[in-house]
Amino acid sequence: MFDSIIPLLTDPAAWAALTALIVMEVVLGIDNLIFISILSNKLPPEHRQRVRRIGISLALIMRLVLLSMIAWLVTLVEPVFSVLGNAFSWKDMILIAGGLFLIWKATKEIHHTVDTKPSDDMLDKDKKDIVISNVGSAIVQIILLDLVFSIDSILTAVGMTEHLPIMIIAVLVSITVMLLAADPLANFINENPSVVMLALGFLLMIGTVLIAEGFGAPVPKGYIYVAMAFSAAVEGLNMMSRRAAAKKEAAKQAT
Repeated sequence: MFDSIIPLLTDPAAWAALTALIVMEVVLGIDNLIFISILSNKLPPEHRQRVRRIGISLALIMRLVLLSMIAWLVTLVEPVFSVLGNAFSWKDMILIAGGLFLIWKATKEIHHTVDTKPSDDMLDKDKKDIVISNVGSAIVQIILLDLVFSIDSILTAVGMTEHLPIMIIAVLVSITVMLLAADPLANFINENPSVVMLALGFLLMIGTVLIAEGFGAPVPKGYIYVAMAFSAAVEGLNMMSRRAAAKKEAAKQAT
């Protein structure tokens, strides 16, 4: 192991690959973290941090396990069957299923956020509260999305470098960033309702991108993340505007 690492320390190309891969892994990790944050915020406060820690730990374990199975993982890109001339691999089917799950989950959360009318239907009444108070259900959903993001993450790493030590370092850095950002991001999302809707919009877009990749029409991720950054910047300006208006109103009432 050390024999393979030492030559990389003096190789500029290896450092460039490591930097690029860390950036990509961190971005993919933040996508994963947005879902974990939104889902954990639906739980009672005493369970939120624990579920976030479990979700991130599972993401790390899955990525390291997949790294140890790279030879098998690469076979997931081999076609399994074809439909109307389009070949589908196990990776494609996993991405499509993960994208559909993300879209379903984000749409459901948007519906609950927008439709505030209580339901008189006994079959629907308090169903949301029952589901979100179930820690086991939350962890199962996190595991499913961790698996999708982990496979996407490791296959991205394989496509960017052939050196396993670089992949491991990039994964460990991205998970460390997720651990550090988990509570601040979740609290920020929870305290700002408009940011919740923006984050759900991000999940919808990520789900759509996963489905497009599954059907063999990859969308350049650079465009997606630039659009997400622009949306976040606009929302930041809106938040500053609302705070300034609230301060003015408070000052008027004080006088």
